[in-house]
Order: sequence, then structure tokens, then C-alpha cells
Amino acid sequence: MTYTPQQLPEDRTTLIKEHLSLVDIITGRMVTQVPSFMNWDDIRSAGMMGLLDAANKFRPEKKILFKTFAEYRIRGAILDEMRKLDWFSRSLREKQTSVNRCMTELERELGRYPEEQEVADKMELSLDDYQKLLGQVSHLGCVSLNETLDHTDTGKSFQEALVDTRKGSSPVNILEQHELTRTVAGILKQLSEKERMVISLYYYEELTQKEISEVLGVSEGRISQLHSQALIKLKTKVQSAID
Repeated sequence: MTYTPQQLPEDRTTLIKEHLSLVDIITGRMVTQVPSFMNWDDIRSAGMMGLLDAANKFRPEKKILFKTFAEYRIRGAILDEMRKLDWFSRSLREKQTSVNRCMTELERELGRYPEEQEVADKMELSLDDYQKLLGQVSHLGCVSLNETLDHTDTGKSFQEALVDTRKGSSPVNILEQHELTRTVAGILKQLSEKERMVISLYYYEELTQKEISEVLGVSEGRISQLHSQALIKLKTKVQSAID
């Protein structure tokens, strides 16, 4: 059950119990995105801490659904646990930054999104090595999509911009959300057909990467590469628009 601010029960324990399934849902979605040394129990345990944190910090007066608030707290707690385990190494972040920089430079030169081979050439890599690099930084890309654009607890994230789910917002907030949604929608149209399909199936239909690979008839590794490349493009363009 999802509570509106007016319906929020005083008993936080009840609120937590009624949203336990949310932890399992998010754990199920993220289990394929974490390093091999993190198992289901590790992920769920971190997610539970996120749910507890959400119940303690939720403020009804902010007029945000608890389910929405809890989802980002749960994901954030899981991602924090990954960082504690030093999965997000400095070298991976440097590689992602390098891909971002090359894509941005090529886009300015070409006036369009570059093809994979063009990015590989600029980075002086073979296409195969470039695609392997995309696979390595794919999880960093996923984090970027779930992070908020203004780095606050209740700010709008890249993923939220793909589908506007808030109700009862003020006219100003609605206008701002629609503006961001239009920006992201315009950027999505510039992605390749397969990149758009991966984003749509993953974030709209909530399929796993394995399920998407079966739908598109390509390997799961290739889906990870397309996912990573699409999110790098999204992050670069949306952040530029926000700035």
C-alpha cells in the first residue's frame, strides 16, 4: 500500500512492514548489476537499511509519496554498500570520464551522436575493446541514471524524468518536471533504435538484462554495453541542458 501524506500512519513499524515487498522488488532488479561477491542477502540487507532510513526521515509535509521516497533510499543504500566494498574503483570512474569526454568532443565535431566505431577510433581502441570498456563501466552508468540531478534527497532523477509519476504537485513543479521530461524525451529520440529499445524495456517494462537479450536476440553482454552507452549519452546531454 502507498500512503499519501494525509494517510501516513503514525506507527513507522507498520509503514515499514507494508513496504517490505518493495525491498524484494528492488533487490530482484539490482541483483544482476552487482559484483559477484555480493549475493542476494547482502543486497537485501542493504535495501532494508534504506527502507528503515526512509521511514525515519520521511516528512509528509513535502507532499511526496512514501513509496517514491523509499525507492530512492533503498537504491541509494544498496549503491552505498557497493561503494563501501570499493567496487566503484577510481580506475573505472576514470574510464567512464574518458568515454564521456570523447563522446562530447565527437558530438561537437560531427553535429550528431557518434557511432561506436567513431568513439573507438578517437580513443585509439578496437571496436571490440571499446565495447568491453562499455561493459566494465555499465554499472557506473546505471548509478548515474538513479542519482538525483540536484543531488538532494527529493530532487528529480534521470530515471524519474523518463516517466513523470508524481501527483498533486504545484503548478510550478509540474512545469519544471514537464520541461525536464521534454528534454529527456528529445534526447531519447537521438539514440539508436537498439539503445532506445534497451532503455524502454529496462526502465518502462522493467525487464532484466537477460530478458531484454532474449527479446532483442543479442547477448546479455551486448545489452549491458548498449545500456551503458545510452546512459552516458543521456547523462552528458541532460546535465548540459540543466547547467
